[in-house]
Amino acid sequence: MRITVLGSGQWGTAIAQILCDAGNDVLIWGRNQTVIDEINQSHRNSASLPGIELPMNLAATSDLDRAFTHGEMIALAVPAQSLRENLSNWKARFSPEIPIVSTLKGIEVSTQLRMTEVIQEVLGISEDKLAILTGPNLAREVVLRQPAGAVAASTSQGLADVTAKAFSAPYFRVYTSTDVIGCELAGAAKNVIALAVGMSIGMGFGENTQSLVITRGLNELTRLGIARGAMPLTFVGLAGVGDLLATCGSPLSRNRSFGEALGRSGSMEKARAEVLSTVEGVATARAVVDLAHLVGVEAPIMEAVQDVVSNTITPYQAITSLMKIHTGAEIDHA
Repeated sequence: MRITVLGSGQWGTAIAQILCDAGNDVLIWGRNQTVIDEINQSHRNSASLPGIELPMNLAATSDLDRAFTHGEMIALAVPAQSLRENLSNWKARFSPEIPIVSTLKGIEVSTQLRMTEVIQEVLGISEDKLAILTGPNLAREVVLRQPAGAVAASTSQGLADVTAKAFSAPYFRVYTSTDVIGCELAGAAKNVIALAVGMSIGMGFGENTQSLVITRGLNELTRLGIARGAMPLTFVGLAGVGDLLATCGSPLSRNRSFGEALGRSGSMEKARAEVLSTVEGVATARAVVDLAHLVGVEAPIMEAVQDVVSNTITPYQAITSLMKIHTGAEIDHA
């Protein structure tokens, strides 16, 4: 297929490589002309992925007309909180017949909408033309072509199949799902849990604490997803626990790294100075907590993270408060 990737940052470049390796004709679009020129001339993106040589057949452009004319499929790889603004600016360029694949992991702060909901609201596109790609996919490992798995989800099984085929490379195995709600909520909420894990590491706590936060965090995001209509089994698959483990367990994760900086310093200002790239969990925390409250789901870990990133409490106070929560049966069988 001819596929256009909108976004030339770390993840946009990584999925462009996957798509090239899967045999597609790929054009990546970005605003930074220096980055575009480097991809075209040197087959590198030093700003986002230093030391990585990109496929020779990957082309890049800063021309939106060329980008939208090229694609039989459009893959979105822009920051989640800038999606609405970008789509509004590009609205007239989208064809209702061209499928869109969102690779974004976030919830819109101002509306508590998932990314596909934002796309539908802005573009008026049918949901059977929308798919998402999600899973435990750390960009730096992906571009090294280390074996990885992902989930292509759409309410249309046909589009899920097409998306899976488009992204299936020798090192990148893609499964399908029709549970868009569960896959999107898991992808957004796991970033918030990763911040909590990072904070615990930054404060010097070990594996016991991390396991506690990860396991109870999985419980929170699962209950939130089910309350919103997701399928329970989604959360024990790649889109759920798979993505959660990768994001919480790897120092390559920007959310975990930001949490570590926050745990060490106790200061959002110092953490922002240390981790300069986009950290989706910081913006998403408030939206996920608001979403949980809308459906009556208690989410103490995510609530604690939101209080820390909003400078209401310190990381130490967050951990202390979590340890004071009343415990009951671990598994709710109701």
